[in-house]
This record gives sequence, structure tokens and C-alpha cells, in this order.
Amino acid sequence: MLEVVDIRDLSDGPIEAIVAVERLFDRRARLAAVARFAREPGHHLLVAFEGDVPAGFVTGVEMTHPDKGTEMFLYELGVDEQFRRRGIGTALVAALAERARRSGCSGMWVLTEAENTGALRAYRTAGAGDGEPAVMLSWTFDG
Repeated sequence: MLEVVDIRDLSDGPIEAIVAVERLFDRRARLAAVARFAREPGHHLLVAFEGDVPAGFVTGVEMTHPDKGTEMFLYELGVDEQFRRRGIGTALVAALAERARRSGCSGMWVLTEAENTGALRAYRTAGAGDGEPAVMLSWTFDG
């Protein structure tokens, strides 16, 4: 069942509004990172609210490559446990996809774990198709 929620664009801040929804993030918001995020063009933060309660969020980053043009990278999707299985994640993904279309992106992509059934369900319900099998490698830097 798709839940009707209020999806608000917090991409440009204010910083206090972004920090106010940090309970949805994996860790506490870092003020310097929040400030940079809010001033960077092509960084998107959409937050779903049920009443005044933040229920979930999606972040995306516009990425441009010389031979691909601009695509939206869906960086993270999170829905608070008490609001899951109500279509909020799907609504957030669809809203980010619409933002990507309006920004002139040629497509949108995401990486997730095969076991992340909730995210996979939300992505597919919002129109994503399965891509090529991939291997993700990562680097971690101090700081």
C-alpha cells in the first residue's frame, strides 16, 4: 500500500533542517559536511514526513561523464523502521527519479546488497530494472 506522505526538498538547507532529520541517517550529521552538501549544486536530499515526523529520506548526486552525460546516482535510501512497508521508500525513489528527469539526467543508478530486499523492492516498484552484475570495491580514508 502506497502511503501518502509529504516529501520535502531539503537539498539547499537550511542546515538546521538537515540536522533536524539526522536520526534517519546512519550516524550523526557532521556540520561541515551538511554545509558543503547544501551548497553543492547537484546534491539532492528529499525527506518524507508523516505530519511533522521525518519518516524517510533519499539522497542523490548528479554525476557527469564525458561520454555518458549526466546521470543521477541514488546515494542512499532510508526509511525509519516504524514507517517501513508502506510505500514511502518507493515514493522517495520516484521523487528522486522525477528530480533527475527535470535536471536533464539521462538516467539514474544505485548499488545495493543482494540481501537488501526492502531497498530492492522499493527500487523495482519505482521503475528500476536489474543492471549488469557488479562488484563494488571501496577505499576508506582517515578524516
